[in-house]
Amino acid sequence: MIAASLLAFREGLEAALILGIVLSVVRRVGRTDQARWAWLGAGVAVLLSLVAGVLLYGLGVSFEGKAEQIFEGLAMLLAAAVLTWMIFWMGRQGRAVQTELEQNVRQATVGGGKWALFSLAFVAIFREGIELALFLTAAAFSATALATLVGGLLGLALAAVVGWLLFATTTRLNLRTFFQVTSVLLIFFAAGLVAQGIHELNEAGWIPAVVEHVWDLNPILNEDSAIGQILKALFGYNGNPSLTEVVAYLGYWAAVLLGLWCSNAQRRAITAEA
Repeated sequence: MIAASLLAFREGLEAALILGIVLSVVRRVGRTDQARWAWLGAGVAVLLSLVAGVLLYGLGVSFEGKAEQIFEGLAMLLAAAVLTWMIFWMGRQGRAVQTELEQNVRQATVGGGKWALFSLAFVAIFREGIELALFLTAAAFSATALATLVGGLLGLALAAVVGWLLFATTTRLNLRTFFQVTSVLLIFFAAGLVAQGIHELNEAGWIPAVVEHVWDLNPILNEDSAIGQILKALFGYNGNPSLTEVVAYLGYWAAVLLGLWCSNAQRRAITAEA
């Protein structure tokens, strides 16, 4: 539930900020009559995202036995890959996103008309919605469907409130700090998805465990206990992981830290040249 809330809040706030930027530009250029097309585009995107989420989850629960384990494992690995890509992309392009979006909105309202504005809002919101549908589907496999649904709705509700307050009061949120903090939490979540995905593929026989149980902490902190379930949902905790789970988890962290180091080094080099 906590992981679902965090994912929904971050993705929901991104969507709210995007829609807020679109509406702000529409208001500044004096074309408030076209604002309803942005709302319509966003609404259709949300509706289709909900349909996609239901279909993804329905597809997952329709499988049984080995097929279910394979689907869940691949869904978790795909969600972790998309989540990691999103974090790195936001780190590289985050500063230019608002400027580029504002330019596109101006062009849409002045030259493209209502359908251009509809398409712009639809594509921007639909991308966030599809990502969230995939993340919540993967999260539902490590928690109950009800907990994931409740957590997702709470996160989206909070994102809507915060987004409205920012738009209505013109309060400036330090987006860079916000996304940096949430990115760290989401990297932990993505690492857990990688480990859980490997675990499912171990169970399905697609990836060998090599060593079935590297250690067993269940007598100390059982993965089926209340705390264990929370740690499992947030960080992929497994009381008795296989060797390939441990290697995948540590390998993911090594790859992410190396990627962050290279990204920061490249950014410093560009700043020094400028």
